[in-house]
Amino acid sequence: MDNGATQTVIAEDIEITGSIKCASTIQIDGKLNGDLNCAGNATIGANAVINGNISSDSTIIKGQVNGNVAAKDRIQLTSTAKLTGDIRSKRLSVEDGATLIGKTEVNPSGQAGPRATADHKPVQPGAEEDVLVAEDEQKNKGLFQKK
Repeated sequence: MDNGATQTVIAEDIEITGSIKCASTIQIDGKLNGDLNCAGNATIGANAVINGNISSDSTIIKGQVNGNVAAKDRIQLTSTAKLTGDIRSKRLSVEDGATLIGKTEVNPSGQAGPRATADHKPVQPGAEEDVLVAEDEQKNKGLFQKK
């Protein structure tokens, strides 16, 4: 926490339904059914449950989050974190024992990477060998032809 910065704490016995928008640091130890949009740092406590998306400068997740998480700087998943959703950040730290079910986009340069498209299909087992052979044939084309 920055010196002199205000920190908001949502206690463990508090449940909020609706979105939260804050201009500084927040720590949630209770339950939030809604999105969190924080201009500062967000900490999700070990007993917290968030059912919504999180947007912040940096986010530390110790509890459970069911939603996407985007941070301008860093996302940290501690060993007790359980995240079901996608992550987008410049930096990512995942401790042993953390659960992450979703896609990650970590880009230290901060530039948005290419987006997945709906028509993109995963490579089928064995298909990667076919692609490599085809590429090798293209590269070697003409190398072994008689002149």
